[in-house]
Amino acid sequence: MTTILHVDSSTLGEGSVTRELTAYAVERFKAHHPNAKVERLDLVADPIPHLMGRPEDQSFANQLKAADTIIIGAPTYNFTIPTQLKAWFDRLAIAGETFRYTENGPEGLLKDKRVIVAIASGGVYEEGHSFEHNQSYVRAFFQFLGLEAEFVVANGVAISADSKLQAISKAKTGIDQLAAADEPVDA
Repeated sequence: MTTILHVDSSTLGEGSVTRELTAYAVERFKAHHPNAKVERLDLVADPIPHLMGRPEDQSFANQLKAADTIIIGAPTYNFTIPTQLKAWFDRLAIAGETFRYTENGPEGLLKDKRVIVAIASGGVYEEGHSFEHNQSYVRAFFQFLGLEAEFVVANGVAISADSKLQAISKAKTGIDQLAAADEPVDA
């Protein structure tokens, strides 16, 4: 059975663009895997304390390892990810579990998982822009674990109502394309 891990980190609740996009992505991926089990993490409703040492509780890393598809909402707050999402990331990067150190540098130990990240920002911060530290950080983090994240981005959602609608529509088209490329494994 396919497991989809659905992670939200926006503090905006029902007004959140990333929450809208992750819900849409879960719906689209579930259409390809009707028997999929969906596990939900709402990092605002159920916050994770900030890391104060090596994580004793590896349940978040184990949950990630058990998932086939990970769908994450990563809004841009002050040019980067929310602190709630960073706290979760800190529970995932565990030497010997999700990565290891080698003579050639760190090696990610996670394989064969799909990571879909929905990013929204009030302004327009494309990857490579000097203010963009969300997509580049999330990409590097998952590469460190051995995974390639795929992104749908809704930029400029605070510019105007029309800009917001266009950005959401474009991101949903991207989600449709990612879901269409997914190979159904459930009958």
